[in-house]
Amino acid sequence: MSYGDPNNPYGAPQGQPQQPQQGYGYPQQQGQAPGYGYPQAPPVSPYGGPAAPTTMPGSVGAARVMMWVIVGLQVIGVAFFAFAAAALNAAKDDESLKDNTAFQDLVGQSTGVIWGYVVFGLAWLVFAAVLATKFKNGGNGARVTILVFAIITAVLGIYPFLLVGLVHTVLAILVAVFVGNAGGKAWFNRPRY
Repeated sequence: MSYGDPNNPYGAPQGQPQQPQQGYGYPQQQGQAPGYGYPQAPPVSPYGGPAAPTTMPGSVGAARVMMWVIVGLQVIGVAFFAFAAAALNAAKDDESLKDNTAFQDLVGQSTGVIWGYVVFGLAWLVFAAVLATKFKNGGNGARVTILVFAIITAVLGIYPFLLVGLVHTVLAILVAVFVGNAGGKAWFNRPRY
């Protein structure tokens, strides 16, 4: 006896059209195989949790480019301050101004401060270049260091160098945001083999 057999006492009543039976659970949409239509789970790493990114997220790549722009701007700034300090040294050695002691004292102090800016700017430039190279292989320590560097750079761009530091400030804030977001955290915390 089968389902379509007219002698089957458990079959559909005679003379009525047969409806296909559906199994238990969710009703199936027409033309769709069971199990399809539901979202898949995200890939899982062998260590548990979501899989690590294999390519650098766009925001982290943008932060790396901005760090190199900051390095370039610092090269220009260091060159400008070195030129200004050299010009003040030349003015201090001018024979016509040798008798003006107030001018000589002011130039001497200003020259020392400007050369201090040159040394600090050069050190900050090297530090920024080293951090910019850490975007590809750096771990969470590099991420935290880049965040701290960006925050300090933003503050320094506001206070002593407000006019020329505005671009530094904006770039540093963007670097901090892009490295500090979830994409940056996932990139710098990924396992390295």
